Amino acid sequence: MKGYRLSIIRHGRTIANDKGIYIGKTDYPLSETGRSELLDKLDEFIYPKVERVYSSPLKRCTETAEILFPHKELLLVDDLRELDFGEFEGKSVEELINREEYKHWLKGGIDNAPPNGESLSELSLRSFKALEEIVMDMMREDITHCAVITHSGVMTNMLACFGVPKYKPEQLTCNIGEGYEVLVTAQLWQRSQAFEILGRIPHKYGEEIDLYY
Repeated sequence: MKGYRLSIIRHGRTIANDKGIYIGKTDYPLSETGRSELLDKLDEFIYPKVERVYSSPLKRCTETAEILFPHKELLLVDDLRELDFGEFEGKSVEELINREEYKHWLKGGIDNAPPNGESLSELSLRSFKALEEIVMDMMREDITHCAVITHSGVMTNMLACFGVPKYKPEQLTCNIGEGYEVLVTAQLWQRSQAFEILGRIPHKYGEEIDLYY
């Protein structure tokens, strides 16, 4: 059966990452350090050869796509944007640690959202819509391998919710400019809304690649 591969990759570093503040909808570009780190990765790692790139519309993702896949068609998918942190947006843990609503949010739960922000259940629904849009587009246009550039929260949520084998979100975190290769088949997706997690990407030069190429 025909398979469709997605290389799901976390965007590069921003100033907000360095400051340790929550950013979701705020449209930070890559920092100079972030750009340099991605360029260094291109020298050290082999990135997949893809036919198209789907990206969150936020600058930190589109700029990552332009660095890692400079000559590929880039399509924006709004539902790939990061979690909306509501009133926690732009604030650090130190600024929030004594707020009761922040302590409550840290307790977790899929419907436990930041004040005026987005819950994990809402993020999961968005992740599904993004995947559905991408997979249907690939099937319709007979494209078999694409990159998906998104945010850490979206990526771990997507993999934990729809990937097999099953992992906890905290087991799926990765460094900037890195991610996972997944395989989608029409039968598995239509029957179970699931895809197979093949492994981590990118691969270092000379490293044995254990994926279904």
